[in-house]
Amino acid sequence: MGPGHRGDARGHAELPLIADSDFNVAKLYGMLPAATSGDPKERTPADNQTVRNVFVIGPDKKIKLILVYPMTTGRNFDELLRVIDSLQLTARHRVATPVNWKPGENVIIAGSVPNNEARQIFGTWNEPKPYIRIVPQPG
Repeated sequence: MGPGHRGDARGHAELPLIADSDFNVAKLYGMLPAATSGDPKERTPADNQTVRNVFVIGPDKKIKLILVYPMTTGRNFDELLRVIDSLQLTARHRVATPVNWKPGENVIIAGSVPNNEARQIFGTWNEPKPYIRIVPQPG
């Protein structure tokens, strides 16, 4: 495996990309049958279609997200970066990101945070429903 790295102008950390030339990772995560072998350069796009999975693996070595793209659909790197931003934010702060959230927008205080503790951490919030406590994105 040969790691490559990518960063972007928005200041995201380098994201490792794995070149799985011996198919070990693809087989380990069930993306290709165990019997898969040969030179990856000789495989056709149809042979490789099941490898179009995106895994986001956290520092704790646990899978945080799996996206499976068909051959006919391009991957959305803006969405991948959005998800990584959300995962990093929610790991650092006791919040959740709502549907279609983008970095810098309001977030929801995690349901596991009692109101008295939430007041100490976040101050006040907008509460359209008792279980939805909206605050500006922390940090």
